[in-house]
Amino acid sequence: MKLTKGLILGSAAMFAGAGAQAADLPIKAKAIEYVKICSLYGAGFYYIPGTDTCIRLGGYLRADTMLATNADFDAASSGVGGARNRLSNHLQTQTRQDLQIDTRTATEYGMVRTFAELAFTWRTGTYSGTGTTGVNGATAYTTSLTSQVAGGSLGIYYAFIQFGGFTFGKAESQFRTPWAEYPANNFELPGSAGWDPVNQISYTADFGQGITASFSAQDQVPNYQSNVWNVSGATAAGLATGTYGANDIGGSRAPDLVARVRVDQAWGLFQASIAAHDNHAAYYGADETTGHPGDKWGWAGQLALSIKNLPTGAGDTINLTGVYTNGASRYNFHDYMGNAFAIYGGASAAGAYQSLGLAGVSDSVFVTGAGQQLTTTYGFNGGYTHNWNPYWNSSVFGAWAAVRYNNTAKGYICGAFVTTLALSTGVAGCNPDFNYAVVGTKTSWTPVKGFTFTGELAYMMLDQKYAGGSTVTLPLQASIAKPAAAYELKDQGSLQLLLRAQRNF
Repeated sequence: MKLTKGLILGSAAMFAGAGAQAADLPIKAKAIEYVKICSLYGAGFYYIPGTDTCIRLGGYLRADTMLATNADFDAASSGVGGARNRLSNHLQTQTRQDLQIDTRTATEYGMVRTFAELAFTWRTGTYSGTGTTGVNGATAYTTSLTSQVAGGSLGIYYAFIQFGGFTFGKAESQFRTPWAEYPANNFELPGSAGWDPVNQISYTADFGQGITASFSAQDQVPNYQSNVWNVSGATAAGLATGTYGANDIGGSRAPDLVARVRVDQAWGLFQASIAAHDNHAAYYGADETTGHPGDKWGWAGQLALSIKNLPTGAGDTINLTGVYTNGASRYNFHDYMGNAFAIYGGASAAGAYQSLGLAGVSDSVFVTGAGQQLTTTYGFNGGYTHNWNPYWNSSVFGAWAAVRYNNTAKGYICGAFVTTLALSTGVAGCNPDFNYAVVGTKTSWTPVKGFTFTGELAYMMLDQKYAGGSTVTLPLQASIAKPAAAYELKDQGSLQLLLRAQRNF
């Protein structure tokens, strides 16, 4: 028994010794790749392990509350918002997570850059529908995916490649200014081409000392096309919402062509931009045999000025933009704004149920058998921002824009108003021109770096040009619970408040 036990212990010791020797043998370990800081392109960049490409991640998380509107950052100017009744929202909320991905690689031909900005958004939405018993009320929550209870939407704001002075993909329009419609505000203002990026092929020449020139061909369809109205197709229901005809836009035939010169230096910025826009209408009627109007090119021009480091305080700025368009109205009334307005209020004319401010924006109008009449717009916006200290700043801002139809176009539209809506003052009292203005103020508090609370108050004014005391007779509008009745055409205003908390990273 002792002999057996000794053999077992000896064998165990032998195998243990062999294991110890094997463990002591050198083993080639896998190399560890550490993330290294990339100092070539500024703070926040790191090398992607195993490559010579630098990457920076950033973005923000934002929570907004809007009071007295159904829209985000915009006035209650149409639909149930403009109705100002029990169907209108007094509260609208939105939450957004934004992610920015910036990569850059140095090559023998210059830097290759890609940039993408993705936004995940959820907002309140509204109720819609007409009760089956004839009682107007909500039968369903909005079907928009942006507003589903556990849903939301993905917005692809930017997605472009830059190389050798060229830009390919979805980037900011070369027409717009760095501040776009936000000279000192969050509320949407006319008087600019807007912020929304657009698909394009662009080339920018850099002459040094902050002087550049850019040339671009950009997609006109999602951002820069308003209405091409065939007034022969106007209906009472459409006219009641500021839609002055059947929208008769044909397929795209040419991109918008843009040129820009910019001087960006320590004192501020100066920019001049110009754009050409093709208005391509579809057919007069239901098929090809009805004929169509010929194409007409419109255009837009813009001048902008920014003055930095004012004597009123460190970091104080003034931003100013002025725009003129003919047949290219979205370069003034941009795509984040509506292009048809119907705002209700109290009436003063005898026999009128309520008052109504009506207005519509178009690139052109025509009637069956005739050519396009281009619409003229012009406007400006501006803002001043003052920094009280590193934590607090305040701003004041404003905008004014005008829409003007030529006499031929007015004849088309007014004929529809008189015959379809029984305009009480007749053709003599009809004028579809209008002005749109906004004034406001904003104050922000940044208690810690990258985290800001904002309060912003804005007042919108719609100045329509129909003769005083004019009334129209509208049909029942079930979607906004407005009865068939006489309504006085009258100027309107709308006050909104934005409350925001935002964390940048």
